[in-house]
Amino acid sequence: MPVIMGTAGHIDHGKTTLVKALTGIDCDRLAEEKKRGITIELGFAFMDLPGGARLGVVDVPGHERFVKNMVAGAAGIDFVTLVIAADEGVMPQTREHLDICTLLGVSTGLVALTKCDMVDPDWLAMVTDDVRAELAGTFLADAPIFPVSSHTGQGLPELRQALSDLVAAFAPKRRSDLARLPIDRVFTLRGHGTVVTGTLIAGSFKIGDDVRLFPTDKRSKVRGLQSHGESVEVSPAGRRTAVNLAGLEVEDIERGEVLALPGTLFPDTIWEAEVHCLASSPRGLKHRTEVHLHHGTREILARIHLLDRDKLEPGQTAVCQLRLPEPLAGVHGDRVVIRSGAPLRTVAGGRVVTPMAYRIKRNTEATTALLAELAAASGAGLVALQLRRAGPDGLGFARLMTLSDLESKALEKALGALCDKGGAALVDREGKEGRHYVHGDTVAELAATLTDFVAAFHKREPLKLGVSRSELASTWGKKLTPKLFHFMVERLLRAGKLANEGDVIRLPGHKVSLASDQAKLRGILLDAYVKGGLTPPNVKDILEPLDLTFKEAQPVYKVLQDEGRIVKAQEGMYFCAEAIKALIEKVQAYYAAGAVDMGPAEFRELTGLSRKFLIALLEYLDKEKVTVRVGDKRQLRKR
Repeated sequence: MPVIMGTAGHIDHGKTTLVKALTGIDCDRLAEEKKRGITIELGFAFMDLPGGARLGVVDVPGHERFVKNMVAGAAGIDFVTLVIAADEGVMPQTREHLDICTLLGVSTGLVALTKCDMVDPDWLAMVTDDVRAELAGTFLADAPIFPVSSHTGQGLPELRQALSDLVAAFAPKRRSDLARLPIDRVFTLRGHGTVVTGTLIAGSFKIGDDVRLFPTDKRSKVRGLQSHGESVEVSPAGRRTAVNLAGLEVEDIERGEVLALPGTLFPDTIWEAEVHCLASSPRGLKHRTEVHLHHGTREILARIHLLDRDKLEPGQTAVCQLRLPEPLAGVHGDRVVIRSGAPLRTVAGGRVVTPMAYRIKRNTEATTALLAELAAASGAGLVALQLRRAGPDGLGFARLMTLSDLESKALEKALGALCDKGGAALVDREGKEGRHYVHGDTVAELAATLTDFVAAFHKREPLKLGVSRSELASTWGKKLTPKLFHFMVERLLRAGKLANEGDVIRLPGHKVSLASDQAKLRGILLDAYVKGGLTPPNVKDILEPLDLTFKEAQPVYKVLQDEGRIVKAQEGMYFCAEAIKALIEKVQAYYAAGAVDMGPAEFRELTGLSRKFLIALLEYLDKEKVTVRVGDKRQLRKR
């Protein structure tokens, strides 16, 4: 498995010289670096170890002015070689680089005590003891210390063997999916075009892949790949990788952007992170303090929003929000380094919990509980927590990939188990971000509010059979996606919690109940229309003797329509439904006997109706798609 080693240490302690002695590669490639004799930019090399493995090397600058470049390089390393000059011992950037590596999650490495040819044995022994004391309590407390000289070669074979042994036993944890390459260099190569380089921290790229730059979402395609100076078809996670990009110029790309596959990252301006303030920090971090945030190869200003306290004291750890001036693309578990502004020094860092967060209230019990859950959650538990936070919006599979520490197969398994236990529901199989899920508690809450809404509708409109889907969607479901609204209605219909009559939704036990006077009116109206048949009385002639207006009687008319007892042919004209059914059968029989079309005269002869009802019924038959008008004639509509 590919492994990346990073150097760390104070300026002029011999990091670049040691890398050259080990690899034969001079990492100081800039003219200014050679002129000034110091490393300014990141350098990259590789070496073949005695055991046969090839080790990638990132050489970092040691000057305090270039710590941001050091962080960019250290962000992708697996282990560190801390370089300390034997003639000077531990210096300020030794400590700061060690702090940075700790904050970035580096947990193993070794120490190279350089320039040992420049000191006598007694001094070397004393410096070694001092270094061991300085490293007490750090991840390098028990690391081997190798006195070496890059000029005489002293100790280099032993160091190479130690590196080989370390790499052979090393098993870095990397995601095989969610390919990401934080860009640390951009340049043009004659005959090839634009090239970007970085450490591929997850997944893999292959030639021909469609790729995107985040957070800008600029599009490109992989034209070529190189790793350790060799052209490759595929570059896996853990390798220094150069990517030849199609369709982009050097000025289109900046260090700090991330190269990834389309639709896999979701830049946001609010992050949540578990932040540790270094015990060595001269002061704590106050709420809303502006800081320099380092993530991957990107540096950006941010404000720390402390949610359960007013100040994060040195040595304390808390989950807080990072408010960013522009979107940044991250993944759960990423590491960040925080540097203060005046003076510029490393003061804190930690682990990204949520790279797409929500604004939440400070200093409340709910917030405190949420932060505790976030800090402790992982795997399926974290997936469930993020789904619960998302509420009715839910989350797509691709977004859940960045919000959890699970690879795609493990995430599928976790979501399947959640769905089986009612902890989540798959509401859309073809969402924009893949399958779309909503938390089980949210579904239950929506189900309760939906049935309550329909019950309230029945109470408000007792003479209506129910509420139409369109009205339900525009009133109760106006804040839901169409897919979630449909899912909720169909789920409750299948469960028997709701019932439907065509497009009308109702509670299963609901029946239209009329008050005694309305029930009496229903009988009068129904009797009038049954007796009237195809020549019903005028609405006015029915209601005037009862001293009622149509507005007062309209709810009863609607009940009779919902029950299928009468039909409305046109405004103010109703017919008995049975009479209309018989008419349709008579018309269909007329055509079945061989007639091709039918005009008003034929319809009058067939029914014996006057013009008052004849035209209204012909138009009604057209509206109900029994007939179709062709000129002045009607033909039977083909089904």
